[in-house]
Amino acid sequence: MEDKLITYGGQAVIEGVMMRGRKSCAIAMRAPDGTIVTHTESLGGIYKTRLARIPFVRGLVLLWDSLGLGLHALTLSANTQTGEDEKLEGPGLYLTLGLTFLTAIGIFFLAPAGVGWLSEYFLHWNAWWSNLLEGVIRLLFLVGYIWGIGFMPDIRRVFAYHGAEHKTINAYEAEADLTPASVARFPREHTRCGTAFLLTLMILSLLVFTLLGPLSLGWRLASRVLMIPVLAGLAYEYIRWTANHLKSPIIRAIVKPNLALQSLTTREPDAGMLEVAIASFRAMRKAEEEAETA
Repeated sequence: MEDKLITYGGQAVIEGVMMRGRKSCAIAMRAPDGTIVTHTESLGGIYKTRLARIPFVRGLVLLWDSLGLGLHALTLSANTQTGEDEKLEGPGLYLTLGLTFLTAIGIFFLAPAGVGWLSEYFLHWNAWWSNLLEGVIRLLFLVGYIWGIGFMPDIRRVFAYHGAEHKTINAYEAEADLTPASVARFPREHTRCGTAFLLTLMILSLLVFTLLGPLSLGWRLASRVLMIPVLAGLAYEYIRWTANHLKSPIIRAIVKPNLALQSLTTREPDAGMLEVAIASFRAMRKAEEEAETA
């Protein structure tokens, strides 16, 4: 069971689901004509390197590669809906990743840090309270952003496919039949969800940045950027550790906030969405088996 917990994950895409294994991934999408289109491919060599096994480093390596894989999957799913054949890879992929990171850092790290500094400068708050205010604002930004985009019809459908992805993995880990009727019975929350990672990252940043104490504006902004890799590595290890110790009632209580936030990033899928998620999982498993025997 522990191997399953480490190995399988996924992501919702436009009208579809990506499932990722140890060596392969698969994307299943509902085409405009109603058919299910599947695409499988081998994962990058980074998953087989020593870096992917070093604690606190592996989280950064796998997170970066997963973001690239996720953007690639989103491009494939968008192309399936439009009929176009545009690839996002190479320099274009990394430029998109870089711009995405810069935007996220500006919104969720630098802007709250600036507000915290202004509370010191104009309201004469001490550094501890201003750092705490910064952390609370950062957390509210995250929750507010997720809550706000959830009203968009297209995003709501992606969130429903997100729920289908979770239900399918939950059903597999429970060794249940992978049929829409069976999978529908399982919860749409999962402890290893990216939403859980984001919430953990924000809470860790609140604790760590509050303890840093008083800093000039320049050092305050710089510290928020420089500490992101450290916090991301800690968040990954925390998510991994809690996922492997869910038999403990204490751990189950600790992860409840992470699961609760997923009520915003998942929606109840219909049978057709579950069918797509199951097709993606089966295609990934088949590719994994073929890679093992190759």
